[in-house]
Amino acid sequence: MDKSISDIWVYLATSPLLWLTATLLAYQGAYWVFQRCGGHPLTNPVLLAVLILAGILTVTGVSYQRYFEGAQFVHFLLGPATVALAVPLYAQFRKVREMALPVTVALVAGSLTAIASAMAVAYWLDGSPATILSLAPKSVTTPIAMGIAERVGGLASLTAVLVVLTGILGAMIATPLFRLMGIRNHAVQGMAMGLASHGLGTARAFQISEQAGAFSALAMGLNGLLTAVLIPLLMPVVHRLIG
Repeated sequence: MDKSISDIWVYLATSPLLWLTATLLAYQGAYWVFQRCGGHPLTNPVLLAVLILAGILTVTGVSYQRYFEGAQFVHFLLGPATVALAVPLYAQFRKVREMALPVTVALVAGSLTAIASAMAVAYWLDGSPATILSLAPKSVTTPIAMGIAERVGGLASLTAVLVVLTGILGAMIATPLFRLMGIRNHAVQGMAMGLASHGLGTARAFQISEQAGAFSALAMGLNGLLTAVLIPLLMPVVHRLIG
């Protein structure tokens, strides 16, 4: 009997469909917990789903590469999902146009702050030059951040991890932080979340309102573009500072 179960598991573990199903079920279960807990920040569904899947892979001994053979179908959908963000953004176009100046100021200030603060903390903690450079694009969506890190001498794999952690943390603390600071404007909330927490922050912003999601999507896209321009320009200064 045990051998039969083992044989079945070996068969299933090699099937991409198993890991696609596991990914969807893990997120659905995590989202159910999130709803039952009243949207508590510590029950962020992305964080819970990651922990669930990491636990499953650790216990079963399945490699990430094998897991990704199934999960890549979800990964593929990130492209169409990102493009679809243009729909709510178009619906909020009048509001965006009215706030063009504050949006521009917030974009530049937020992008520079995200870059400088991350690198300053890493430098203060005596991080290696490669680590410091890897942290620079941590508030940008993963594909852009990894490309920037590779270009300036950082570690793309480390950057990817830091980007995901930044997004999860931002999605967790954003709403309580807005409440604490008395920030109720959904456009301002969305702009801040998109600048600081890219795609995961944008997903959380859409749970607040369509307007918050639209401004978060705008901030995420523009921040990726601006950061890709700013970091290479700042590199001569950065290299002189970190040796």
